[in-house]
Amino acid sequence: MKLTIIQAPYDSGHYGARMGGGPLHLVEKGLLDALEQAGHPAELAPVRLEGFLTEVTSAPLLHRAVAERVAAARAEGRLPVVLSGNCNTAAVGALSGIGPAAVVWMDAHGDLNTPETSPSGFFDGMALALATGRSWRTLSSKVPGFQALDERNLIHLGARDWDLGELNLVATSPLTRLDMETVRDQGIRAALGRALDGIARRVDQVYLHYDLDVLDPSELTANEFSCPGGLTVEEALEVARTAGSHLRIAAVGITAYDPSRDPEERGLRIVSAILQAVAGSIREAF
Repeated sequence: MKLTIIQAPYDSGHYGARMGGGPLHLVEKGLLDALEQAGHPAELAPVRLEGFLTEVTSAPLLHRAVAERVAAARAEGRLPVVLSGNCNTAAVGALSGIGPAAVVWMDAHGDLNTPETSPSGFFDGMALALATGRSWRTLSSKVPGFQALDERNLIHLGARDWDLGELNLVATSPLTRLDMETVRDQGIRAALGRALDGIARRVDQVYLHYDLDVLDPSELTANEFSCPGGLTVEEALEVARTAGSHLRIAAVGITAYDPSRDPEERGLRIVSAILQAVAGSIREAF
């Protein structure tokens, strides 16, 4: 499978800073070469912004740029992979580029805050609120191809650090929540497969979102927000294999990797393994 690596190295509107350094670091350390050696040739599609931009004004520009590159990759029969500092960049951009899809959202955090519920104001903690149309609807409407994600098609997997407002929302949402207790009790293949079976009656493709802090810090300390009790790398790979056996994988997001938090340089090996598992799980071209 040929891949297009869409490199969006921004965190909170800042180029190359903190988690924005992850997409730069992974490519500089040889991600494309590792994929090529594994039989999955990859091209690089960088995203760069110009001018003085705030976090909120940069967001729709990044969403649009990512969406355009995702659509172009699919038109060429390539798998779009979004490497981004923030989750909202990958999610809104990818979903706008592929159309209606299931979403398997892997993250230590809920990302379902709105401006009214967020205790910190951190824009990226609202990534799923953006994608589902629960907040910032005027902002998202500027992105060509954007359609609010149907929450019935959302599987939230591996989160263990929720804000109260997010939990209140989850309690009334039709999304599927697979917490770590469920994952440990049932296993990825059974728990995720059951959820995907239901969604497959409505859509035929899936977007896989890997915020790398979904992993347990013993596997990778992805960023300053990492917390214990997360997925193993093998479980993260099993998500790709299970998803690919139920739906067509249409795009992948790899986000929130801060290389300064990874002195042992585990990130490249893990991201390469995830993308190889994804590519190997794709049953048909676009």
